[in-house]
Amino acid sequence: MEKVLVSNHDDGTTVIAINRPERRNAICARTAVELQQAFAEFDASPQKVAIYTGVGDEAFSGGADVTNLPELWRCIPTVGITTEKPVIAAVGGWCVGGALVATMMCDLMVAADNAKFSYPEAKLGFTGGLISGLATRIPHKLAMELILLCRTWDAQRAYSAGLVNQIVPVGQQVEAARAMGRELAEMSPMVLKTLKRFITEGVLVQGPSEKMARAGRDLGLVRDSEDAKEALSAFKEKRRPRFTGK
Repeated sequence: MEKVLVSNHDDGTTVIAINRPERRNAICARTAVELQQAFAEFDASPQKVAIYTGVGDEAFSGGADVTNLPELWRCIPTVGITTEKPVIAAVGGWCVGGALVATMMCDLMVAADNAKFSYPEAKLGFTGGLISGLATRIPHKLAMELILLCRTWDAQRAYSAGLVNQIVPVGQQVEAARAMGRELAEMSPMVLKTLKRFITEGVLVQGPSEKMARAGRDLGLVRDSEDAKEALSAFKEKRRPRFTGK
């Protein structure tokens, strides 16, 4: 079964959904890679807005699959997902741990009225640190309530805190996000991309974990490049490498 489902619509929206409802859409290693690939294909396409969601209404995602740990940075917008096009989160049910990080890094968020947001790492005894960016996206004390006290927020609390833009009845979150996407699709793509880039790179503070993940991403592109393979081949063959910049 495919871990990620993608549907492109004529209105310019693309829905990218985690497809592991039997595991509350937990993100395993393969899911993280497929999500990153799906967003890369979206970015290269004529589509204008991405909707980031999970299959079913029980959970957007229960976070990282502890039985098959992912490189979670791969499926985090502005980190492993590098598109400058708008990304809207559509959340139904549970949004836990790394899934909360993914949605907070989206540009906009629609939540079903059964949505529950939780970040329990302080209780579990480990952290990747990317959640620290929440304090640059909602008021500091409210962010610390989620991060340090591990409180679970319902949709209304998340809306009041400024984490969510709109609350809708269960089952309507994707369509509401697409409606928002259709509005964006009528705007100037160049303006949207420029403003998103200014905000992401110049206004929002990047924490240590975010910087580290971005550096790892960039170094990985070099490590896995054709030029890197060519350099190794040239060394073995005792010749001058022929680099192509790819």
